[in-house]
Amino acid sequence: MKITLLTGKIFDLENSFSFPLEVVKSARCRRMNLRIDSKKRTAVLTLPPRASFKKAYDFVKEHEVWAEEHLAKLPKTQEFKDGQTFTLFARPLKICHRPETLRAAEEKDGVLYIGGDAVFLHRRVKDYITREAKKEFLRRSRELAEKIGCQVKSVAIKDTSSRWGSCSTLNNINYNWRIALAPACVIDYLVAHEVSHLKHRDHSREFWRCVKELYSGAALGKSWLKAHGNELYRYR
Repeated sequence: MKITLLTGKIFDLENSFSFPLEVVKSARCRRMNLRIDSKKRTAVLTLPPRASFKKAYDFVKEHEVWAEEHLAKLPKTQEFKDGQTFTLFARPLKICHRPETLRAAEEKDGVLYIGGDAVFLHRRVKDYITREAKKEFLRRSRELAEKIGCQVKSVAIKDTSSRWGSCSTLNNINYNWRIALAPACVIDYLVAHEVSHLKHRDHSREFWRCVKELYSGAALGKSWLKAHGNELYRYR
């Protein structure tokens, strides 16, 4: 991404380093920030509108080792394959490819049957997970919301790069589809987290108290997500 700086010249910071770098400008940004985008597998530099090239370059250079180390820790990407077993809402499912059938996906007795050409297998498994996630997260979210006297307007399943979930002021909740593959404690924690935002829009003490009341094992789920969350991004 090209960026226009104080001098009026166009500099390409993205090609100045050995690791992948995306540069963005934000009118709301007050100081430079460098983060790792697990989905895109790149470092992202956010700049204030009037940042100079030299300061931007020096900032990234200062954090170059940090960026390289964190990018190296990202798990290798993989696709769902025939014969693979994965967990969907903590229940194991074994993928069985049946190219002779037209049915895209069918779950039965712990087996997920996928029809059609092998080239579509990964996408069809992912589509099935997304459909199941929408139904399951909606059910769980509404059940917890009732306990605190709130209502969930809708639930959407997203393919986000850095957020596991979000709750809007209109009481719409979004979940990252990969959470459906996480351990049960993580799923329960995240649902409790987002539902608690229906009542508490911040991360105050009252909010965290509400999360714990909805799911007593919240600390375990939160810790797992912090330590192992990036592993879920191996699935594209």
